[in-house]
Amino acid sequence: MKRYVMLLGFITQLFSGKAQKTDFTKYPVYTGNDLGLTYTKEKSVFRIWAPTAAEVHLKLYASAEQQLFTELHSMKKDKNGTWVITLTGDKKGVFYTFSTIINGKESEEVPDPYAKAVGVNGKRAMVVDLKETNPTGWGKDKSPAFKNKTDAIIYELHVRDASISPTSGIQNKGKFLGLTERGTRNAAGQSTGLDHIKELGITHVHLLPFYDFNSIDETKSDGKYNWGYDPLNYNVPEGSYSTNPFDGVTRIKEFKQLVKTFHENGLRVVMDVVYNHTALTETSNFNQLVPGYYYRQTKDGKFSDATACGNETASERPMFRKFMLESMKYWVQEYHVDGFRVDLMGVHDIETMNLISKELHKIKPDIIIYGEGWTAGSSPLPDSLRALKANAHKLDRIAVFSDDIRDGIKGSVFDHKDKGFASGKKGMEESIKFGIVASLQHPQINYSKVNYSKAPYAKEPYQTVTYAECHDNHVLWDKLKISAIGSTEPERIDMHKLALSIVLTSQGISFLHAGTEFLRSKQDVENSYNSPDSINAINWDLKTKNKEVFDYTKALIKIRKEHPAFRMTNNKQIVNNIQFLTNLSKGVIAYTINGSAVNDSWKKILVILSGADEVDTLELPAGKWNAVVGDSHILTVQAFFENYFALKTYKCSIFYQ
Repeated sequence: MKRYVMLLGFITQLFSGKAQKTDFTKYPVYTGNDLGLTYTKEKSVFRIWAPTAAEVHLKLYASAEQQLFTELHSMKKDKNGTWVITLTGDKKGVFYTFSTIINGKESEEVPDPYAKAVGVNGKRAMVVDLKETNPTGWGKDKSPAFKNKTDAIIYELHVRDASISPTSGIQNKGKFLGLTERGTRNAAGQSTGLDHIKELGITHVHLLPFYDFNSIDETKSDGKYNWGYDPLNYNVPEGSYSTNPFDGVTRIKEFKQLVKTFHENGLRVVMDVVYNHTALTETSNFNQLVPGYYYRQTKDGKFSDATACGNETASERPMFRKFMLESMKYWVQEYHVDGFRVDLMGVHDIETMNLISKELHKIKPDIIIYGEGWTAGSSPLPDSLRALKANAHKLDRIAVFSDDIRDGIKGSVFDHKDKGFASGKKGMEESIKFGIVASLQHPQINYSKVNYSKAPYAKEPYQTVTYAECHDNHVLWDKLKISAIGSTEPERIDMHKLALSIVLTSQGISFLHAGTEFLRSKQDVENSYNSPDSINAINWDLKTKNKEVFDYTKALIKIRKEHPAFRMTNNKQIVNNIQFLTNLSKGVIAYTINGSAVNDSWKKILVILSGADEVDTLELPAGKWNAVVGDSHILTVQAFFENYFALKTYKCSIFYQ
């Protein structure tokens, strides 16, 4: 009886993820590149990794929703923990699942983690011929030219947000195809969607998660909403963004059409990936096939939760490292994506991230990779081994978001009423200066006064993403409304423009949240991940209402693209050629850039940022200065200044010689 109780306890522990006594280092490692389905018209070969299984079954279905399977097959145990079966004949269009028997208990049916096509809601994988998913001309698809990582100006966009509003003028609302439409306009005749993005001038469109995620019922069109940070099937596009989620081919072909259209219009595509956790834990595709292995555990055997989403994956274990690498390679090779934003990258180990970067750069030398250098909780993997912001200098051609300049600009995201430099808070100057030099070592920065990081963490400027807002927390316009109490709307517009000015004139990689260029609001909702379209949809009529802000942002982007002095490529250039003016009033930052050192047509540049809430006068460096931006306005008439410049509240000015 005692032995039975002990055995039952072990089995219960194993299936609940409490596997503290399991030595995962002893699990066999499969090095082949054929996990999942290998399809030809003559045969389909299925191979999965399930080293602890006593049996593995493959079930075939005629449709994604059919209740009874049409065929049941027992798979054969093969090398290094894998199970394999070959089915002859053309199986295209068939749906399939796997189940395991471990310690006498059969798992739930799941697609394998490597599934590349699924039916509605991702419950069953689908046999497809990927060649038939290619839109016309796919073989000639080519990414736009892109040289240096600091040339990137990234635009973060949610697929549904972009088109779902009636103001968008887009036909395929909420769909991948909505972003392929040309000639769309708002009521005033101004461009929306793809044409707007192209008009704005950014280089990369960062799409919030568009792999198959768990929170949307794809059988319904009832307006349910989610950002998609709850992964279900990593290697498949999301069905709710397709015109037919029941057919596994449609979503693939339509997303490829989006990529191809973006490339044809000079835009690169960044994929938001969430390998740090899965939507499901005990019942996830991973855990049903290999209980416990793919996740980290705490000392007491429970699922560790550095993501605050119920689990955290174990990137340091060979088979999950392999999965991450092969998944990202697949998106680059099959879908032609141009980069990745890695969610909670601080969960992943440095070795894995560097391996991924090395291999992806072999395939696409100009790929861009960046991520969040933090976690949402503690992890059993030591900080020294993880891709945290403080370890950015250990990462290979990978950037991290700078929360230092983000909160320096607008105030802490954790204190809604906290103000930042752009909204008049004194004492934020060193945090902004730290961001201006892309988190590098610079002799004129007092690191003890930087808000978060008390030491530089980047070794090169392309390791820092400079931003003021993203999908998380309040959008910039709402944050200013909540924190800058007592300010007028015109004053908040000036604050907003100052914030964007800092982002677009700082070194590093520039990052903008969609709609910020015309004061997008989410009606004060902080994290709108499951809010309705009424909160999240981009209101394209704001482009008309706030056209001056749009025109200003567009002009700043043009200036950044035309002048390499704002996007220097290495540490030495920045240290040697950026000089901060000293003895300035609180709330004022001014600095010069030696443009001639990087072959800029502007031989010397002066940037003045005034977050002060009172008027002052600044003594200009020697010489005659031509103003291109004066008090946060693009100057169309040439204006020269010498000796002194009158500062105004919440303004940016840019001069050159």
